Amino acid sequence: MKRITLLLALVFTAASFAQTITSKLEDANTAQYSLLEKVNKYYPDITLNKAITNFYADDKIIDSQQSFDLKGTKFSSYKLGIEPDNKKLLFEYVTDETGKVYGDVSLFKGSVLRTTFTERTGLIEVSLDGKSVYQTKI
Repeated sequence: MKRITLLLALVFTAASFAQTITSKLEDANTAQYSLLEKVNKYYPDITLNKAITNFYADDKIIDSQQSFDLKGTKFSSYKLGIEPDNKKLLFEYVTDETGKVYGDVSLFKGSVLRTTFTERTGLIEVSLDGKSVYQTKI
């Protein structure tokens, strides 16, 4: 009896936490595009693109990502994600010149703060409004 009760509790608990996640390719909403514009103003390597794939759970955006046609560019890989609050984005790209570069860009009290990690050189850089404020090499 204890096993059946435990099994039923497990089944009903798992069912109550189930969510339907859907994705839609659509134009960036106003807040997402505003973030992209602010970031691109100071960091032009973060591409400005209107098309975005939004991921929804229960009709709320839980993640947003952009896909890019990389033909004719220096990038062999380019990923860009926007967090649901539209105040932070994550990026990762690979080029022959720099290798893998990744990090995040956040809006903070009207400023644009970027943290960048460059794997090939071991460089970590923090920039504020497009100007480097801290650099270290590992």
